[in-house]
Amino acid sequence: MTTMDLTAYRDLWRTPGVMSLMAAALTARMPVMATMVPLAFLAKDASGNFGWAGVVAGAYSIGTAVASVVWARLADRKDARRVVIITGTAWALMMAVTALLPDSAYRLLPVAAALAGLFVAPVASTLRAAWPRLVQGGRLRAIYALDASATELVFVIGPMFGAAIVSVASPRAGLLACAVAAAGAIWWFGLKQQSGMTQEKRDAKRPTARELLLHRHRLPMLIAFACMVMGFASMSLGIVAFADEHGNRLIAGVLEMVAALGSLIGGLVGGALPGRRDSYLWRRMLTFTVLVAGCFFATASVVALAVMLFASGCLIAPTFSALYERLGGMTPASARTEIFGWMLSGGMLGAAAGSAVAGAIVESFGVRYAWALMAVLGVLATVAVLRVPPHRPVDSTLASAPVAA
Repeated sequence: MTTMDLTAYRDLWRTPGVMSLMAAALTARMPVMATMVPLAFLAKDASGNFGWAGVVAGAYSIGTAVASVVWARLADRKDARRVVIITGTAWALMMAVTALLPDSAYRLLPVAAALAGLFVAPVASTLRAAWPRLVQGGRLRAIYALDASATELVFVIGPMFGAAIVSVASPRAGLLACAVAAAGAIWWFGLKQQSGMTQEKRDAKRPTARELLLHRHRLPMLIAFACMVMGFASMSLGIVAFADEHGNRLIAGVLEMVAALGSLIGGLVGGALPGRRDSYLWRRMLTFTVLVAGCFFATASVVALAVMLFASGCLIAPTFSALYERLGGMTPASARTEIFGWMLSGGMLGAAAGSAVAGAIVESFGVRYAWALMAVLGVLATVAVLRVPPHRPVDSTLASAPVAA
């Protein structure tokens, strides 16, 4: 019988620099995630409709998707510390400018939002690229699980923080508060990055973008990640539509929190499992897809849907942590930040496409088909990673994996 083993988490706590880096990353990402709520309300108040808020949010997402690869590539090839601090400071300034635009200039909001998106600091990319340098063996598997679980806190607490400031003060105050908080937090995270080039990166051959992406294992994993994020966008819209159909918008917040709680618990439990057998990425994705498909049949009841969302949520963080670990392990150290930058770009584009497609499907066929779309995307993601080698207990630093471009 497989039992939980908390030794890996205890070792991570004792490893110098690991917990402080995780705390700095969470603190840096929280205000950036919190801006989405005040930004949407600022656009709505200035223009008078939520349609313009969608345009502004889309412009921000496109800016982020375009620039994330550029900053991640620079972090690999130049100085990660300088890249993180400069982009974080520029993002805070652009968000402050956006907050101070008068209502009469609401047509400029998409431009300002896109410029802010261009300067989103590569916090997640540099964080995930740093883990193989700080920890090895079973602890590497545990830190990616902890990272994926902590991301759920960002997605839950961040928007709540933004909504609270909007409720107490105003959307402008919310954006300004996020800008100030992000400036300090990203500076703190940036100071924890290595200054200059490491000897490992100086000596390593740097793959081109084509060599990095057109790899028999890396490209399928990037495609799978984009499909998964597209599916989550569909799920979020389905939850909102479900709550609206039941006449109580509070249901949406409760269901989102239930899914996030399941992911948090699943990630922590997954990282504590001993991992004595080969772990195939496609198996986790397939299990998650089957549970998501169950949500299609649970939309008749709020309680039934909450149960299925919690069950499927328990596989979210473990699936993503396995994806991060496999992708990082099969990428040369000289391009590890860049590959996670490509992952973020694919995810942003997938989220935008998922919301648009899911909206059309819900309007045409009904709320439950948002989960049908997510299940289909889960199948596509599973098929994409069928040939990705498993994580093996004997892998320590994955040096034996085919990491060459």
